[in-house]
Amino acid sequence: MARAFLYVRDDCEHCESLRQRLADDGDEVVEINVTREPRVITELLKLTAGRRIVPVLVRGGVIEVTPDGGSTF
Repeated sequence: MARAFLYVRDDCEHCESLRQRLADDGDEVVEINVTREPRVITELLKLTAGRRIVPVLVRGGVIEVTPDGGSTF
């Protein structure tokens, strides 16, 4: 089981889809919600090269920006 960090926002269908896929795969997910924790946006922007988009998955040293489609904020 891999530990994953998942950046999401409220009301994001792409975030929910990825969250469910990770759960189905048995991954341990630490969810970081930019709507509820806006202080993490600076960190997210570093991961996305300045793009305000979610979901972003960080797992095993690999950053995946919107692997199956995304939502801007």
